[in-house]
Amino acid sequence: MNIFRTKSIEQSISDADEPGRKLKRSLSTWDLMIMGVAVAVGAGIFSVGAKAAANFAGPAVTISFAVAAVTCALAIMCYAEFATAIPVAGSAYVFTYATMGEVLAWIIGWNLILELFTAAAVIAKYWGIYLSKVFALMGVDMPPSISIGGVDLFWGAFLIVAIFTVLLVLGTKLSARVGNIFTIIKIGVVLFVIVVGFSYVKFANYAPFVPASEPTAHGAGTDVMKQSFFGFLTGAVPAQYGTLGIFAGAALVFFAFIGFDVVATSAEEVKNPQKTLPRGIFGGLALVTFLYILVSLALTGMVSYKDLAAAENPTLTTAFEAVGNTDAAKVIAFGSLVGLTTVIMVLLMGLARVVMAMSRDGLLPRSLSKTSEKRATPARLQIICGAAVALVAGLTNVDLLEEMINIGTLSAFVMVSLGILVLRKKRPDLKPAFRVPFGKVVPWISAVLCLYLMTNLAVETWIFFGIWLAIGMAIYFAYGRRHSRLNEKFAAAKASVSGTVNEASDEDEDSFSKV
Repeated sequence: MNIFRTKSIEQSISDADEPGRKLKRSLSTWDLMIMGVAVAVGAGIFSVGAKAAANFAGPAVTISFAVAAVTCALAIMCYAEFATAIPVAGSAYVFTYATMGEVLAWIIGWNLILELFTAAAVIAKYWGIYLSKVFALMGVDMPPSISIGGVDLFWGAFLIVAIFTVLLVLGTKLSARVGNIFTIIKIGVVLFVIVVGFSYVKFANYAPFVPASEPTAHGAGTDVMKQSFFGFLTGAVPAQYGTLGIFAGAALVFFAFIGFDVVATSAEEVKNPQKTLPRGIFGGLALVTFLYILVSLALTGMVSYKDLAAAENPTLTTAFEAVGNTDAAKVIAFGSLVGLTTVIMVLLMGLARVVMAMSRDGLLPRSLSKTSEKRATPARLQIICGAAVALVAGLTNVDLLEEMINIGTLSAFVMVSLGILVLRKKRPDLKPAFRVPFGKVVPWISAVLCLYLMTNLAVETWIFFGIWLAIGMAIYFAYGRRHSRLNEKFAAAKASVSGTVNEASDEDEDSFSKV
C-alpha cells in the first residue's frame, strides 16, 4: 500500500482533457483580477479590521493588514508557479498530489473543502442578515429568519446560494460577468467610505500607534479554549496589543485575504494560463491590499481604538456613528451586502472545482466529476454543493466555525509553499512561466509565516481542525485509497508483472520437462 504515490504532471494535464469531464477555457486576466477582488473584498473589510483594532492591535492594525498581505503574497507566488506548471482545476490539492503524494493531497483537498464550504455557508448566512438590515434602513421590517416547526430558517442564505448556483451551472463566463458588475459597485462603495472616513481623521487617535501589551479583559482566568494555540503552548498569560497583538490581529484579518487561492482553482478555465494566472492573481492582491490599508487608516484615525474596544461588536459603522455620521451606515450596509454577494459566487465555484478534481482522481465518487455537454460545467456537482451550503447556512449556527476558514486556508498555503521546493527538485526540466524569486528563501519564509499565523488561532479551532482531519482520514482509508485511479493503475501494473513472471515460470517448467 503506497499512500505517498504521486500523480505525474503530464497525467494531471491529460485527465483535464478527458471527454465528459472537461472544463471550458473562457476567463481572461481581467476576469481573474476581478474574481480575486470579488472574493476578498466582502463584508470583512467593514468588520474584521475594526475587531482586530479593538481587541488585538489598536492603530497598528494597519501593520496587521500588511503582515497578512505579505504572507498571502508569498504563498500566492508559490501558487502562481504551480498553476503555470500545472494549469488544471484543483489548486493546492493538484499541486500536492504531483509533489508530496496521495495521502497529503487528500488532506489538503479535504482542508480546501473545509475552507470553501465553511466560508460559503458563513457568508451566505451573513448575507441574509445584512439583507434584513438594508430593508430595515429602508423602513421595511424583514426578519433574517423565520420559524418553521420550531427551527429557525435563514431564508436569505437559501435565496443567494440558489441564485449563484444557477448562474454557475449556466456557465463560468456568465457568472463572472455578473460578478464583475457587483465588484465594481462595491469598490465604489469602499472608495466612498475611505474618502468620507479621512475627512474625520484626527492624528491624536493614532497615538500610541502600537499600544502597550496588557492582560485581556478576562484576566488570567480566561477560557483556555478561546486563547491562542501559541499562548496555550508557551503558557503565556492571555494578553492583547503590543507586538504579539499585531500578529494576533494579522491572524484575524487574514480572513479578509482568503480567496486568492480560490482563483487558482479556476486554472483549467483560463485562456493562456501561463501568462493570465500570475497577472490576474497579483493584480487583484495589489488592489485589495491598497484598499484594506486605506480603510484601516481611516478607521483608526476617525476614533480611538479604545472606543472601538468598548463596543460589543465593533464595525466600521461603529466608527461613523461615533463621529455623528449615521447616514454612512446605510452606505456601509449596502456595501456589505454587495460585497458578500460576489464572495459567495466565487466560493461556490471554487468548492465545486476542488471536489471535481478529487472525484476525477477517484478519491471521491467519479460520477461527481462529469460536466454538461452543452456548457462544459460540472452542473450536477455544482447543484449538490449549492444545496449542501444552503442547508448548513440556513439551518445551523455555522458562524461558530469562522476560524476554521483561516486554518483550512493556511494549512493549504504551508503545503503549497513546501511543495514548490519538492517540485523543483523532482522536475528541474519544467520551465513555468512564473517562478518564485530568491530560490528557496521565499517558499520557506512563506511556510513559516503561515504556520505561525496558524498558531495564533484559538485552541478550540485546532481541536475542531483535528476532528475534521480525523473524519477525512477515515473517509480516505475507507473509500479514497481503494478507489483511487492511481491505485487501479498500480494494481494493473502489478497484475501485469505477476502475469509475466507466471508465464516465465510456466515456460521454465515446460523446458525442464522436455529435458
